Amino acid sequence: MPSYTRPNPDTVFCSMDALRAACLTLPGISPQAQHAIAAREATLTKPAGSMGQLEELTAWLGGWQQRTTPQLEHVQVLVFAGNHGVVAQGVSPWPQDVTAQMVGNFRHGGAAVNQLARMAEATLSVIPVADLRPTADFTTAPAMTVPEFLAAARTGYDAVPQQCDLLCVGEMGIGNTTAAAALAAALFHGDSLLWAGRGTGLDEDGVRHKARVIDTARALHAHSLTNPLEAARHVGGYELAALLGAVLAARHAHIPVLLDGYVCTAAVAPLGCLNPQGLAHSWLAHCSAETGHAKLAAALGLSPLLALGLRLGEASGAALAIPLVRAALACHTGMATFAQAAVSERT
Repeated sequence: MPSYTRPNPDTVFCSMDALRAACLTLPGISPQAQHAIAAREATLTKPAGSMGQLEELTAWLGGWQQRTTPQLEHVQVLVFAGNHGVVAQGVSPWPQDVTAQMVGNFRHGGAAVNQLARMAEATLSVIPVADLRPTADFTTAPAMTVPEFLAAARTGYDAVPQQCDLLCVGEMGIGNTTAAAALAAALFHGDSLLWAGRGTGLDEDGVRHKARVIDTARALHAHSLTNPLEAARHVGGYELAALLGAVLAARHAHIPVLLDGYVCTAAVAPLGCLNPQGLAHSWLAHCSAETGHAKLAAALGLSPLLALGLRLGEASGAALAIPLVRAALACHTGMATFAQAAVSERT
């Protein structure tokens, strides 16, 4: 890895070129921490490797935290909310004011993620991005201007707390599966129908219409879609930009990340496209039932921890994975060694 100095956010978000540069030069994992964790694993009262992916989770957690003994004292769930001008094209059966209504529901503790975050002993914060002002309809114009995109990404970057052991990210926004599908199609190509899914309840005709809307956007912005950040600006959304900023901030601060579903994966895909190791600190919490998510995850080299058929968003899958990470850490730190338990080791 090249030498790394944590950048000043004022510099990172002063231009698209500066943001690109911040995505290209990133800190790496701590091999010293990983080696120490592996050394302890080898002494615990179990056959080598018998805890499978739980052992990988512990090494991932400590390696990115740069701690030989990982910890989960401060787990943060961030849900970014945004509205989309493309809703005017009839891509969702739900009215746009549901976004603001759901933000209120989050704040009053009534959503699924409120229950999951509480059960997982995590702090939940909900951030309306751009005051829930809709983006432009990206079938007629770029979704965001350069200043709007950079401001939204900065919102996400600044939302990550300094004291954080694990970050979980999610979203809420009527129409945002259309933005996610458009961004995935822009970055990885193929028929738009391969990326467009049912979202919040479209029927088959609705999905085909959604794909046609994405085709229109891809044709309009074709000149800009070869640049991952410009693709995110042209066919993404405010909350998607904030998700990208938050995951970038976590990397700069050595914080491991649990990603939620399709929208989250699409939102951070530009980082993975710009830098082959850009998402190495992120673990995909689950593979959603939304069309295109498994394909997108595979394209980014992300393997999900869970596959429960979820397609809710709002960080529900990421929050569900927190207890799994806690279980991995509990086994690593709490199990006795062979010497402590007076158990004979393998000959």
